[in-house]
Amino acid sequence: MPAKGTSPFATFLIIGRTSPTHPPPQTTPLPLNLSPTAVCFFLGILFALFPYDYHVLWTTPSSTPPALAATLTNALPTTTSDPRATYFALQENHLRFLHASPPLISRILHIVIGTGILGFMLKLYKPSEANMLFDGASLALYMCGITVYIANIVKGLRTVTAGAYGGQAVPEGESIHGKVLDGTEGEFIGREDSLRVLAASNTILALVLVGVLVLQAGQWYAQRKETEEMEEMDKADEKRAAARAMGKEGGGKKKQ
Repeated sequence: MPAKGTSPFATFLIIGRTSPTHPPPQTTPLPLNLSPTAVCFFLGILFALFPYDYHVLWTTPSSTPPALAATLTNALPTTTSDPRATYFALQENHLRFLHASPPLISRILHIVIGTGILGFMLKLYKPSEANMLFDGASLALYMCGITVYIANIVKGLRTVTAGAYGGQAVPEGESIHGKVLDGTEGEFIGREDSLRVLAASNTILALVLVGVLVLQAGQWYAQRKETEEMEEMDKADEKRAAARAMGKEGGGKKKQ
């Protein structure tokens, strides 16, 4: 077991908090009622992005709703019969808006990422074998999610903002991708494929974070069963001790 008192607090940092009306035992690391913190916070963000990713990645709409197409008349190509064109434009505009968010937004996001890492570090301080198994695997998945975020999503947002699809030249004065392109052509995929990669990255992140939740739930269940078994063993020992005491008292009375 990790240091006393750190496991519930560390799980709070990773997943959520304990309900004040139903506090778990001291040995139970997973709260019964969860509030959004690191993992659930990110899953909420990904769920909010899912409406933009759904028609881009998962299905082909039969037609574009006229009201929806009318809102993006200027963003759509003049000649296009692709029913996904509207949804690609919606996703692109949304991603540009996200990338243009105030710096405070990204700072809050990075603070929450650090909060999750802090939670894992606390749980892995003086760990037991169970902690090494469950929390070690959870930390590995969490770091995979951070890698996907840095390698795919951050770079993808910069690509969408600059419009540097398919190795296109970046206009003069826009230096976001100038060092990346280095004057080469054909090193980047096209617009639609770039947007699909971002949508797929969101799906990968969601699966990774769900994996963290499953591992933490598995750890909670294993430790709960261990606690129940230890309580049953203690009760059995108490009954045997009481029976021996009763036997000694009965033997003393017979001698008298």
